[in-house]
Amino acid sequence: MPSFPNEGDNHGTAPLTLSSELPYQGTIKRKVRKKKKKNGVITANIAGTKYEIVRVVIQEMGFVKTRDEDETANLIWSDCAVQQEKIAELRNYQRINHFPGMGEICRKDFLARNMTKMIKSQPQEYSFIPRTWIFPSEYTQFQNYVKELKKKRRQKTFIVKPANGAMGHGISLIRNGEKLQAQDHLIVQEYLDKPFLMEGYKFDLRVYILVTSCDPLKVFLYHDGLVRMGTEKYHPPSDSNLSQLYMHLTNYSVNKHNEHFERDETEDKGSKRSIKWFTEFLETNNLDVSKFWSDISELVVKTLIVAEPHVLHAYRMCRPGQAPGSDSVCFEVLGFDILLDRKLKPWLLEINRAPSFGTDQKIDYDVKKGVLLNALKLLNIRTSDKRRNLAQQKAEAQKRLYGQGSVKKLLPGSSDWERQRHTLERRKQELKERLAQVRKQISKEEHENRHMGNYRRIYPPDDKTLLEKYESLLATAFQTFLAGRAASLQREMNNPLKRMKEEDILDLLEQCEIDDEKLMGKCTRQRGPKVFVYLGTHFVSKICF
Repeated sequence: MPSFPNEGDNHGTAPLTLSSELPYQGTIKRKVRKKKKKNGVITANIAGTKYEIVRVVIQEMGFVKTRDEDETANLIWSDCAVQQEKIAELRNYQRINHFPGMGEICRKDFLARNMTKMIKSQPQEYSFIPRTWIFPSEYTQFQNYVKELKKKRRQKTFIVKPANGAMGHGISLIRNGEKLQAQDHLIVQEYLDKPFLMEGYKFDLRVYILVTSCDPLKVFLYHDGLVRMGTEKYHPPSDSNLSQLYMHLTNYSVNKHNEHFERDETEDKGSKRSIKWFTEFLETNNLDVSKFWSDISELVVKTLIVAEPHVLHAYRMCRPGQAPGSDSVCFEVLGFDILLDRKLKPWLLEINRAPSFGTDQKIDYDVKKGVLLNALKLLNIRTSDKRRNLAQQKAEAQKRLYGQGSVKKLLPGSSDWERQRHTLERRKQELKERLAQVRKQISKEEHENRHMGNYRRIYPPDDKTLLEKYESLLATAFQTFLAGRAASLQREMNNPLKRMKEEDILDLLEQCEIDDEKLMGKCTRQRGPKVFVYLGTHFVSKICF
């Protein structure tokens, strides 16, 4: 049996050890579909990954692996977060599997700090995080809380984690908070002591999330994942069992060392199972599966709303010349670790920006292959992207050279009539740019709808009421995290055009044309009723005269 990469989530820039084969390559027959490419090939640089499943998926997609030093590949995959300088150097046709700024929710201390700010302004919406303190800065607040509990003769259990730890290292449970030292850089949380149990065992869920864009934000949830179980029967925490981590922790990297860890080839047995199986279990027991997915989706979207101001600001800093709504050079597959309490309420434990794609069990292979394969299909990387990008660069260079497509500057001493015309021209240009963005998004959504596979789009949602709630939370997040800075970004977020549909923008453009004709002294037209014209892929509204 070959040795496999550590299943734990990756943090930092540890040296990569490459594994040449998967445990199930000999037992699972893979159909490798080679795509016929008429106009070149899609290239992938996967020198930055130690996971063989990534290579399997790249081959099945028909992508061609490049030399390790090739920085011009269509797709660049890295197990670790990448430097912002690398993102800044990417060409518009390239894709890399990390966003800048995502560490704001993926480091335990950053997540706690940012969530605390949102909880202060939106406590009802952000009630899915256990109460948390960051040491040493919040040591005094924690000790005051412990004293209040003591006065009320109440005792709680706390879970203590390294601020930037991973794979269960350094985690412990305590009941006497007064013993904690102030100088340690730790995260301290109230322990959730009433979890939903499976066959008497505590478990958590690894939910896979795909973010394809931050401008605008687009989020997809994979409708499967992993159920990771403890390996000792659960009992509420007491002084006698606090050290029994196989009971209290659900990390695979911890429990795999227990002799009671069960490896099984099926998805309904053993210490690691699938979320697909879990939802079937809920259904069998007359529990609401649709509410389960809805609650998970809301938790994920609200968490990414907290990240969005940081990610968008960092992305714009990396790509200053990129127009809003352009194809994103970044995407990211995140691993959300979620615990269910006995009422099936989901609680966020942590988020991994480098979730493990190790496959030392069949269930890992099946789930993780689906996560990656479906994600790459959704991204819609095409052989023509590079050629189209070069042509676009040439066209933009010519426009800048000859001043085409831009509104002429208003000269000093211009008349009121000239000022009005100039304002109208600028307004028309802004509307046309926004219309082009909206139509591009419509085209992207049509592709996504056809190629989602096992993913579901959870932001933006189809439900208008839910979308309005999310947009309100997003506005709060921008005010909270970018207060006093990134003024242009703030103005852009508040631009009403961002929320307009295609037909609304067409209406405004038509009104601009009528106003322009009035200024020019032409015979004014009367606006007639709307009709809808089919353009081959979608309907657009048109004003009749």
